[in-house]
Amino acid sequence: MPDLKWRIFILVLTLAGPAIAQERGSLNPQPLPPLANPADPKTPAKELFGRARDPAPIESEPVGFYSKGCLAGGEELPVNGPNWQVMRLSRNRNWGHPALIAFLTHFAPTAAEASGWPGILIGDMSQPRGGPMLTGHASHQIGLDVDIWLTPMPARELSRAEREEMSATNMVREDGLDVIPGLWTPSHLAVVRAAAQDPAVQRIFVNAAIKRAMCRVAAGEPWMRKVRPYYSHNYHFHVRLFCPRGAESCRDQDPTPTGDGCDASLAWWFSDEVLHPKPSTKTWPPMTMSALPSECRAVLNAR
Repeated sequence: MPDLKWRIFILVLTLAGPAIAQERGSLNPQPLPPLANPADPKTPAKELFGRARDPAPIESEPVGFYSKGCLAGGEELPVNGPNWQVMRLSRNRNWGHPALIAFLTHFAPTAAEASGWPGILIGDMSQPRGGPMLTGHASHQIGLDVDIWLTPMPARELSRAEREEMSATNMVREDGLDVIPGLWTPSHLAVVRAAAQDPAVQRIFVNAAIKRAMCRVAAGEPWMRKVRPYYSHNYHFHVRLFCPRGAESCRDQDPTPTGDGCDASLAWWFSDEVLHPKPSTKTWPPMTMSALPSECRAVLNAR
């Protein structure tokens, strides 16, 4: 069971998560207005990184931790590939460390072959220079996270309007106790399995109901330890990569616990305190540049 501080934190994400995950994009995105005083140390870091439209022209490096860092030398994933299409293009979040780009370019055809789908739909990765985002994620800051929709890619190229406005498929019952019969299929399991079996993947976040469904057919499989229950994640699964070898400024997450995760630790996610949380008034001040690694200032200002 998570400790109290962590439980409060993930509760806040839960209350915001589903709406953010399926928030529509824009067909006519407008540039953000310039900040009156961007050098003010109280300026939220998300306001600064959210205005960076291009990558930092320096050597690629994930800097810091997944939820407290930035991305040097980000690389853009093409919006169309042999077995993938990028969604919500107006967000400009299809950037990542070259290790993430390499993972996706070889994972997409692997997932298609394993599932029988034409390919995968890719949601948020990172911003061009990583860092905190104006909306949505607490993580995705160092270019090693990606959301993959639990909706198969159609066997045609989606229009811009479809990419901005269509919703992924909700796999979880309204009561949160299990997946919706007929929507969660062996093909979905095959896609998640293919990701978990990749040695570059550190862990995968799915809704607890999806983890429960996977435990019914894959309990005991070694790769299942990477598949972790997490709030929301009923429309997509979140893949997190290990820090690349030699990336000295990158900090990995703690190793996943031993075992397949189909034990009593999973049962907690179906308790009343999780499924019916009490409202919380706890808030956190926005992260400023002082909270990020010092290298992130150079990443933000690189020209």
